[in-house]
Amino acid sequence: MLSTHIAAQRGEIASRVLMPGDPLRAKYIAEKFLDSPKQYSQVRNMLGFTGTYKGVPVSIQGSGMGMPSMGIYSWELFKEYDVEQVIRIGTAGAFQNDISLGDIILSIAASTDSNFHRAFDLPPSYAPSASWELLKKAATVGDELKLNYRAGNTLSVDAFYDTTDGWFNKWLNMNVLAVEMEAAALYLNAAFHKRDALAMMTISDHILTGEEFTVEQRMYANDNMFKYALEIITR
Repeated sequence: MLSTHIAAQRGEIASRVLMPGDPLRAKYIAEKFLDSPKQYSQVRNMLGFTGTYKGVPVSIQGSGMGMPSMGIYSWELFKEYDVEQVIRIGTAGAFQNDISLGDIILSIAASTDSNFHRAFDLPPSYAPSASWELLKKAATVGDELKLNYRAGNTLSVDAFYDTTDGWFNKWLNMNVLAVEMEAAALYLNAAFHKRDALAMMTISDHILTGEEFTVEQRMYANDNMFKYALEIITR
């Protein structure tokens, strides 16, 4: 065991990793999409698996919810296991009227209300952003698969429940596409370690209309995104 929170030995984690927030979703993806998946960690029930997709080694590692948790797991993947590429696969809430439930969002850059940047002695003006290589491949693969995806700015927040009236209006006005809770931390860690990262999210609820997926849909309605991410990371 090399890291504090991941019970894997060197070589058990692939250089290409998908990170869903939910560890049960990691198990679902590994068992449904990977060949010969093997579990390498269950510390704190944050499950991790390695298998192959079309002959290419891929790992699926749960991240948990929020930037502190994503920050821990992605840091250890980059630093302790020499992971080269990470794609976050999760859900997000839409800000814009022309985005629908089930649409896939590619986060070009992640604005944030978090103080996570202070761990790197950075000002809040720093812009955490995706890897161009992964973003370019995502656009190519998305077009090939004829998926309904959008690329743009997203927002990473610390609080899931915000009691401030109209808190989202300033972000909506700046054409921020969606809100989630992990991308900025992933992008900061990737930048520090000079690795590639991309956050992609299926829209599971709409901030303006109040529409939302059921609990079951949140678990199982993301198969198109899972296959999309696997196609990107194995090219």
